[in-house]
Amino acid sequence: MKEVDYRIIDNTCVYGLEESVVASGYPMATHINPQMHKVTEKDAKRALKLGSALAGSGHDCFLKGIIAQFDLTFTEKIWPEAERYHFFEFVSSMSTMHMLSKMDVRYISYTDKKIADLFLQIVKDYVKNPTEDNWLRMIYSYPSGLLLTARITTNYLQLKNIYAQRKTHRLPEWKQFCTWVEGLPLVKELGVVPNDSSV
Repeated sequence: MKEVDYRIIDNTCVYGLEESVVASGYPMATHINPQMHKVTEKDAKRALKLGSALAGSGHDCFLKGIIAQFDLTFTEKIWPEAERYHFFEFVSSMSTMHMLSKMDVRYISYTDKKIADLFLQIVKDYVKNPTEDNWLRMIYSYPSGLLLTARITTNYLQLKNIYAQRKTHRLPEWKQFCTWVEGLPLVKELGVVPNDSSV
């Protein structure tokens, strides 16, 4: 597997894991305790079974309650692919519209140096002469290897879908993203990632 030469994910937080495991029993409950109780062995067994249900069957929907937040740095090439996912919410992101001429511009190493150098010259041209035409030239010229960071909120159910679709993707960034998913708490036990992740 080709590796990328920059950190893709930082500042990961996972919320609602125990509460969602308990809530996985609500469909068959006759009484809901208003004080969320601790996870019992019965809760854990049920969650393991439901989490491993076929994606799209609806039996694994409690995974929506396990929230993951993180800072994600992708190239411009890969961001449109990430934006396809239904619950992959942008909390905030770097803005090329507002800050491109001031950014510490970074690229993935596969970006051709001649293209990167040409873009930096275009940025210098804009800074020296900030006309509307020079701004448009800059905005429409940055390479697809440009790295931009966003804070993302998603959940384990969406990560299950992303993992299944992207684990063998050709771009190394998706492979590294899937490796990160494999390291989240209880993802293998809850069926987000198959226990044999090579499957």
